[in-house]
Amino acid sequence: MKLSLGPVLYYWSRDTLLEFYEKVAGWPVDIVYLGETVCSKRRSLSVTDWMDVGERLAAAGKEVVLSTLSLLEAESELKTLRRLCENGRFLVEANDMAAVNLLAERVPFITGPTVNLYNQRSLRLLHGVGLKRWVLPVELSRATLADLQTDRPEGLQVEVYAYGRLPLSISARCFTARAHNLPKDDCQYRCIDYPEGLVLYSQENQAFLALNGVQTMSALTYNLLSELPNMASLQVDVVRVSPPAQRAEQVVSAFREVLDGKDPSAVLDARLLQGTCSGYWFGRPGIENPKA
Repeated sequence: MKLSLGPVLYYWSRDTLLEFYEKVAGWPVDIVYLGETVCSKRRSLSVTDWMDVGERLAAAGKEVVLSTLSLLEAESELKTLRRLCENGRFLVEANDMAAVNLLAERVPFITGPTVNLYNQRSLRLLHGVGLKRWVLPVELSRATLADLQTDRPEGLQVEVYAYGRLPLSISARCFTARAHNLPKDDCQYRCIDYPEGLVLYSQENQAFLALNGVQTMSALTYNLLSELPNMASLQVDVVRVSPPAQRAEQVVSAFREVLDGKDPSAVLDARLLQGTCSGYWFGRPGIENPKA
């Protein structure tokens, strides 16, 4: 199995992003996804900047993929989407059906976790128009994946989101702005103050959700490190780490060691297990951690 680093889902500054990807060039990841997938107002890096970062990562031996927005609302966003889809250099991860429509029958493409591929018929349909790899939607279980793998089209790869806060939903409303009593059109870019989202707690003081601008995420971190050996038996091709603001290199190293044959229990760090969940993978409520 290959190891991928998903796109940064949070709003980080330009300097933070450039410094981060300079480090990523030396990390043991095979595939790196680049781009803004959540909100078009986040313009720390332009498309040209992302392409330049991609070239540097490609020179370091990484497979580079450009990721698209999960929700488009304006003509300007469609213009950027077209530019990404027509970049002519890197593969594109489509995160909604508008991107799929632009890419279909033109170039090979990938679908991200926000494209709802739930059955073999859908996979065959998109594979027929150029789908190269699909990311299992985060709410699906290993049993569902096993069923889908029994009749997957020849040459179609599957990628599993294996670490990171779960992207649960996307909306036209900005919840981070609302939390600060600000309108979306004058959000003052408050989500940059929360490099891993703004955590919400239940009345029982349990961490429940995380607000990330227009995106709602899980408060707990999805962690399937211990399941990597089982994924190999399911013929998973790629496992994805969604980069956190802290300890990203440590997480990547732990996943690489297990993929290279180490027993998960030998590399598990207590800090990687704090505040984690894995329920969806086991067909349980997502907030649960059955293996804990």
